[in-house]
Amino acid sequence: MDSVFPGRGWVLLLVMLAAGAAGAVRADALGAVTIVRAGGCGGRAALAPPLRHSRALDELAAQWAQGAPLVELAAHQGYATGAVSGLHVRSGGAALSEKLSSSHCAALTSPSVREIGSFERAPDAWLVLAAAAPDSRPPAPGQFVRQHPAVPGTVPAARAPELSARALELVNEVRAHGARCGAKSFAPAPPLNLSGTLATVALGHASDMAAHSYFEHQDLSGHSPADRVRAVGYKEKLVGENIAYGPQSVDEVMRGWLDSPGHCENIMDPRFAEMGLALASGQGARHGLYWVQLLAQPRA
Repeated sequence: MDSVFPGRGWVLLLVMLAAGAAGAVRADALGAVTIVRAGGCGGRAALAPPLRHSRALDELAAQWAQGAPLVELAAHQGYATGAVSGLHVRSGGAALSEKLSSSHCAALTSPSVREIGSFERAPDAWLVLAAAAPDSRPPAPGQFVRQHPAVPGTVPAARAPELSARALELVNEVRAHGARCGAKSFAPAPPLNLSGTLATVALGHASDMAAHSYFEHQDLSGHSPADRVRAVGYKEKLVGENIAYGPQSVDEVMRGWLDSPGHCENIMDPRFAEMGLALASGQGARHGLYWVQLLAQPRA
C-alpha cells in the first residue's frame, strides 16, 4: 500500500509478511556478514558493499575447521602474508549477526577485505577473509571493471541510539493509549523493545534504497523484509515493515505513519514485540532521507 502526502514530499510504503512467506534467504554466516556490512554494524562503521564469495576460501575454511593452521593453508594457496584472516563464531540464531556486529565489526568492514569463504558445522561457523585473490592482477588496458556505487550518507553513529530511543518512545506512547487507524480502533497494546538485529537489517535496506534510488519493500535482489531478517538468523513468526521517503525527523516520520491507516495498523499490532529503526540519505536528485521501521514477533 502506498500513501503520498501532497505538499510534504513524503512517500510511505508498508508491508506485513507472515513467517512462511516464499523466497527465503539462507540464514547462514555469509548472509549475516552481507547484512552487517550493508548496515555498517548498525551504524557504527562505514557501509560496505558485499564481499566476493570465494570457493577457494570455502575450502580453506573447511580445512581450518579440521584443525589445519590457517596461516599455512593461505600461504600454500599463494596468498601474501597477512592477506588472510579468520573468524570462528557460533552460527545459531539472531545472536550471530549481533556477535559479528559487536565483536568483529572492524574485521568485517575493513576496506582492504575483498573476498570471503565459510564453512559451517552447527552451531559453529568458520569465516575466512582475504584482502585479494592470490592471482589478482591489474586489469588490461580497456578492460571494464565493475565499480560498486558510492555508499550514501547515514545518520552519525553517535545519534543512532538517540533516534531509536525517541522512535520507541513515540511508538510505545501510542500503543499504551490505543489508537484509531482509519476505520479501525485498536485497544492498548504491550510496549515494544528495541532490537539491535532488526536495526541492523533496517539500516541495510535503507542504505540500499538510498544508494540505488529505489523505494520498495522488495530489494534489488528480490528479497522481502522477512527474507532479510532470516538472513541474519532472526527467528520470526511475523514481520512488518514501514518505509518512508522525505521526513526530516523521527517525530515527523512517526506522525506520517500514524496518520496513514495501514502504517498505523502495523505500529498498533499487538502481536509485534520488537522494533528496529534506521535511516539513510539518498544521492543525486533523490537526496532525501529514506526511513525503515522493522517490526517483528520472534519465535518463542
